[in-house]
Amino acid sequence: MKYIPRPIDTSDVQLPPELEPLAEQIARNVHEVWAKGRLDDGWTYGPERSESLRTHSCLVPYDELTEEEKDYDRATSRETIRLILKLGFRIEPPR
Repeated sequence: MKYIPRPIDTSDVQLPPELEPLAEQIARNVHEVWAKGRLDDGWTYGPERSESLRTHSCLVPYDELTEEEKDYDRATSRETIRLILKLGFRIEPPR
């Protein structure tokens, strides 16, 4: 059986500029959740990713990641927001 991913197409959804700060906050949290999971599983910081040593170079605070590494989390957060909007939900700032 061959798995064929079929994500919901959100290419028609434009991320409103006012949601960019939210996207960045979500990206930061995505990294924090990932890092906590790795650390909880016994991984530590290392200059290179190593499955055998359980080290990863991205086990640093979000602000210390390269822009390329941050963009990975940003893509996840932006796509999540676009999916929420595509499904008909509204995102409003707190009052």
